[in-house]
Amino acid sequence: MTKENAKVAVIGAGIGGMAAAYDLARAGRDVTIFEAADHVGGLAAGFKEPGWDWSVEQFYHHWFQTDSHMLGLIDELGLADKVIFPRPVTVMYDRGKFRPFDSVLAALLYPGLGWGINKIRFGLVGLYLRLTTNWRTLEKSTVDAWMRKWAGSKVYESMWEPMMIGKFGEEYAKVVNMAWMWARLHARTTRLGTFEGGFQAFSDQFAERLRRMGVDLRLNTSIRSIHSTAEGQVRVELDQVSEVFDQVLTTTSPALLARLAPDLPQDYLEGLLSLQSMGAVVMVLSLEHQLSKEGYYWYNIPKSAGFPFLSLVEHTNFLSPEHFGGDHILYIGDYLPQDHENFELSKAEILEKFLPHLVKFNPDFRPDWVKKTWLFRTRYAQPVPLVNHSRNIPAIKTPLEGLYFASMSQVYPWDRGTNFAVEIGRRAARMMIGDA
Repeated sequence: MTKENAKVAVIGAGIGGMAAAYDLARAGRDVTIFEAADHVGGLAAGFKEPGWDWSVEQFYHHWFQTDSHMLGLIDELGLADKVIFPRPVTVMYDRGKFRPFDSVLAALLYPGLGWGINKIRFGLVGLYLRLTTNWRTLEKSTVDAWMRKWAGSKVYESMWEPMMIGKFGEEYAKVVNMAWMWARLHARTTRLGTFEGGFQAFSDQFAERLRRMGVDLRLNTSIRSIHSTAEGQVRVELDQVSEVFDQVLTTTSPALLARLAPDLPQDYLEGLLSLQSMGAVVMVLSLEHQLSKEGYYWYNIPKSAGFPFLSLVEHTNFLSPEHFGGDHILYIGDYLPQDHENFELSKAEILEKFLPHLVKFNPDFRPDWVKKTWLFRTRYAQPVPLVNHSRNIPAIKTPLEGLYFASMSQVYPWDRGTNFAVEIGRRAARMMIGDA
């Protein structure tokens, strides 16, 4: 079998898996994608109600203007004209009030830092992290230690510590390394973008392009296990049959790869299982009325404020309610340890926890505003990078011949998201093409 017609499988039809399949197919490979769900898009997938013109993401997503990998791929696909960048308002919680914090001017006027030296230190630290590229030095220190030293405890406790506790909980907030914070501040912009029709519209159009290129995209298809063969190929066990490929790329979580591929050497398996991550629980509500009278899009809420969630995002203050049949779409989300009770509670029980707090955003809110609710949960949402985390990143080319791995746990020091899913997927594809 020549390089040009080598049989390749991609496990997972998320954005990274589809990006890899795109490059592999362009290189002449015979590509099959296996996806357990009935739709493509992975963690960026969306849903659509009758009467809605656009889909709504299960887990809130957006792009930054600096997302060159994602936006570059969209441009290659000829879909750049469908990317839009509205101007929503993001606010921070400060002593019982929500205040804008999504521009240089808003940061300068933000009263939570006071005036004088604290605001100067905040600005200088932010400028340094935007300019430096030396993240390998930063990963030797925790966010907590580095920020207290250079920004000062007042600035850190007012600005960054609440976010660290919100993202990683009390268990991990003090041990996450500074390179993670650097990546967030270095690469992100205040302008947020999306795709006309929603992320699911993009994923569906991308999947259709792959099908036209000859990619065999199989939805509702679960993988039972992955094994090497005596001939140096990779056997993929499905529910009823098995298929043999020259190369296989899996885009699952590290824990799932460890379960699917027990033939991997013990040290590689232990490395996969040692990686920690936070889960995410997101409830989506459609409302009769707008919740935020001020038109705020994203509320950042510290756990210390007493809310049972980390963020409240009014999607229709980012995009017009007209796209959703006039419904006002609200996300209520949280990053949580994988054993948190919210992974087991029913949708009704979680809604009962959340609803009483919505009057704090709008005193006029009443429960009968809620038209419908949806609940989405994943235990693999936010990798936890510890000090010197670069030593712990699993190799894309696994020790099992022909088996490759590309996940959000390997985009470090960058943060998870569709932009770096594209980058890691295409990087794995280049490696596979070179190794064939």
